[in-house]
Amino acid sequence: MRCPFCGANDTKVIDSRLANDGEQVRRRRECLKCSERFTTYENAELSMPRIVKSDGSREPFIEQKLRDGILRSLEKRPVETERTETAIAMIKRKLLAAGERELDSRKVGEMVMHELRKLDHVAYIRFASVYLSFEDISAFREVIDHLENEPTPEERRKQITLLEDEEG
Repeated sequence: MRCPFCGANDTKVIDSRLANDGEQVRRRRECLKCSERFTTYENAELSMPRIVKSDGSREPFIEQKLRDGILRSLEKRPVETERTETAIAMIKRKLLAAGERELDSRKVGEMVMHELRKLDHVAYIRFASVYLSFEDISAFREVIDHLENEPTPEERRKQITLLEDEEG
């Protein structure tokens, strides 16, 4: 690994750890020439499926488009970045686990909706309104009525925490 400070090719690994729920390896390195330290991240390079859009066109999976859509839905919502990144990683894992070379964009949208529903109901409604192309207020009302009958993501997290406390 080339040193980002002096450009030397000799560096040594000081420490290695798993990061991002085991999806990456984080390595602390030290340059043998200038003694500066820096961090690198290693990812497995896996082939994501191509996305088949509703018009039949195909395009490569672009993680930034996924992230942008989720972040747009979560704009000004009290959701931690770490939880957002975990949701994105979960969607990517599901896409890889599908084992398909091509996946329908509707399937990706359903995965996003599933993760947003766990993160924040308002973000879920925002995404669903675009994704499901709500035509009128009654379509909104139907989804909102359904959400009102289930615990909020915050209530769910608190329930899980209580259960974990009892076990620990």
